[in-house]
Amino acid sequence: MGGVLTVAFYLLVMVLVFGILIFIHELGHFLTARACGVKIREFAVGMGPTVFSWKSKKYGTKYGMRALPIGGFVSMEGEDEASDDESAFCNKKVWQRMLITIAGPAMNLVLGFILMMTLVLIQGPIGSTTVAEFDENALSSAQLEIGDVIIEVDGTRVYSGNEVLYEISNKGYEPIDILVKRNGEKLLLSDVVFPTSEEEGVVFGTLDFKVLAEERSFGNLMKQSFTRSLSAVKMVIDSLVGLISGRFGLDAVSGPIGVAEVVGEAAKTNIDTFLYIVAILTINLGVFNLIPFPALDGGRFLFLIIEGIRRKPINKNVEAYINFGGIIILFAFMIFVSFKDVMKLIFR
Repeated sequence: MGGVLTVAFYLLVMVLVFGILIFIHELGHFLTARACGVKIREFAVGMGPTVFSWKSKKYGTKYGMRALPIGGFVSMEGEDEASDDESAFCNKKVWQRMLITIAGPAMNLVLGFILMMTLVLIQGPIGSTTVAEFDENALSSAQLEIGDVIIEVDGTRVYSGNEVLYEISNKGYEPIDILVKRNGEKLLLSDVVFPTSEEEGVVFGTLDFKVLAEERSFGNLMKQSFTRSLSAVKMVIDSLVGLISGRFGLDAVSGPIGVAEVVGEAAKTNIDTFLYIVAILTINLGVFNLIPFPALDGGRFLFLIIEGIRRKPINKNVEAYINFGGIIILFAFMIFVSFKDVMKLIFR
């Protein structure tokens, strides 16, 4: 009985979290379309049968909630077909359609920054990039010294302790180069070795030193919020690159069920962990939708770029077939990873 309640709790939290993230995403499309004078037929959260809906008397827009919490949409006049209405999406300038298309992912990224800023404000000390002390038997102490200010980790510029932690975790599974400032001069340390750990068959580097805390000034808080958000964006991109290159196997990919478990556990742990997971999810959603793949906002944005270059729209039927193919591939992949997550829960 306890297991059933736990699963139900996980699913409830996931539905609430994803509902908010999808709402924010679609709200970006909606507000930008409205600002550009596009006629909006329907604004819905979820997919499938309508649970409830109402219609605006002023604009004629239908607002609704659908049964399946797996997406959402803003249906605009002339979005997928030709129209003579001057307020139709297809009749707006290319740059306006680009703004409308990109607004959804942008809203998710903005929400991620706000959540990261909230985390920085409620958490304790802000980590700098200055080495303060080493853990017992630290491997990196063979080359790093206390007082070193870390500038780059394997060629990537770092501005905060959070970035140092991530870059070493991401790249420190093998010897890496560290650029530091020591006694006022820059010094490149070659092949610095860090301890490693393994998770889901993937090896990560482990930070084996502590960094100095920075003053909690307004400037440092904003810098920390911004760099944490950038690190999260980079983490999503690195994960996609790692998946394509083979560094991360499919075991490291989670579908809705796996995500529900992670979010549910975070909700039971503490507010800091929960906010961080939600921030990563919304940034993930924003970055993923920017990928130039059919059916995603990035794919639609690519079509608009091509239209701008050609100075004439792509055939709507061709675009529709390509987007439909993209939807089939995405749903097939989601079903596959969901099945994998179920098997993992059953046999773990």
